[in-house]
Amino acid sequence: MTSCLIVGQGVAGSVLAWTLHGRGKHVRLVGNSRGPTASLAAAGIVNPLTGRKLVRTWKAEQLFPFLNTFYSDLERQLGQQFLYQTDIYRPYRSIGEQNTYLAQTADPGIAAFVRASSDDDRFRPYIHNPFGGLTVTGSGWVDTRRLLASVRTYFQTLGLYTEAHCSIDELVLNPDSVVWKGETYDVIIFCEGPVGEQNPFFNWLPYSPVKGQLLEIVSDEYALPEIINQGVFILPYGSGRCRVGATYSWHDLDWQTTDEGKRFLVEKLNGLLKTPYQIVDQWAGIRPATKDRRPFIGLHPQHRTVGIFNGLGTKGLSLAPYFAGQFADFLDGRKDLEREVNIERFFSLYYSI
Repeated sequence: MTSCLIVGQGVAGSVLAWTLHGRGKHVRLVGNSRGPTASLAAAGIVNPLTGRKLVRTWKAEQLFPFLNTFYSDLERQLGQQFLYQTDIYRPYRSIGEQNTYLAQTADPGIAAFVRASSDDDRFRPYIHNPFGGLTVTGSGWVDTRRLLASVRTYFQTLGLYTEAHCSIDELVLNPDSVVWKGETYDVIIFCEGPVGEQNPFFNWLPYSPVKGQLLEIVSDEYALPEIINQGVFILPYGSGRCRVGATYSWHDLDWQTTDEGKRFLVEKLNGLLKTPYQIVDQWAGIRPATKDRRPFIGLHPQHRTVGIFNGLGTKGLSLAPYFAGQFADFLDGRKDLEREVNIERFFSLYYSI
C-alpha cells in the first residue's frame, strides 16, 4: 500500500493521515470543516483511570506511553502545543468510597497511575472534598481544535487536503484500487465519526453513538490547574475558563444543546465547585461509540480496497495514535490487527444481511 485516501478529518482521520504520511505513504486527506464533528465538541481529556469504580482504561499500559510520544512528536514538527499533561483529582464521595479506592490501589495496574498522597488542603478553597481525594497521574488533555486546525493546515500546504464531502457515488472501485475525482489510490479509509453509521459500506457494524453536552464557564476566583472529576469534570484551560461535562444520552441523537442537559451539569457542578462562576457557552456532540466499546478497524469483507478507522468513542484521543500505528502495520502486511478491534469480529453480521 503506497497511496491512501482518508475520508474524515476528525481525530481519527487526522491521526491516521499523519501516521501514514510519516511512513512515506501518499495521503489525500478529505475533510468537511463546515459540518458537525465529534472531535471539535470533545473536551479532549486523556485519563488512564475512568468510571465511578476507578477502572483502568483498556490497554492503558500501551496507550499512554504511545500517545505521549505521538503528540509530543506532532507538537515538535508542527510548532504547536496540543498535549497538556496534568493530574486528575477525584474527591471521595464518602468514607466508603475512600476505603474502596485505597484498597484498589493495591493493584499494581491501578497504582501505576495514582499518586501516593494528595494535597487535599490545596483543593479545599475551590471544591468540596470533605473526605479528601485521589490523584490520578499520567493524565491530561489535548487541545483538539488546535490539533485539527494544525494538521489540516499542514496537509493544505502540501496540496494534500481536499475540503469536500466524499460521496460514495463518486467512487470507482477496482479489485486493487479506488478512483476518486480522477485520482487513483490503493485504499480508501473512512474515518467519519458518528455519521459513519450511514455509510453503506459499513452500516452493518454495531454502532452505539452517545450524545454528550458540555458547558464552558468563567470563574475568576478558581485557580486549580488540575482536572477535577466527581460526577462531572472541571477542565481548566486558561484565563479562568473551564469546560464542564459531560452528559451521556443514547436517545435524541442530534447536535442540539438542551435545557435538561444544562440543568444536569449545573446541579452536579454546584455540588462540587465552591467558587462563583458564569456560564458562557454550551455545546453538544455525538460520540462514535460501539456496542462492545472497541474500535472498528480493518478492511471491508468483500471490497478489500475499502477500510474503516472509526468507533473510537469517548477515548479517541487515547486510542487513535496506538491503533493508527497498528493499522499502518496491517496495511503494509507486517502485522495482524488485534482481534478486539478488527472488524472481522462482525463479518457474520455482514453476511447475514
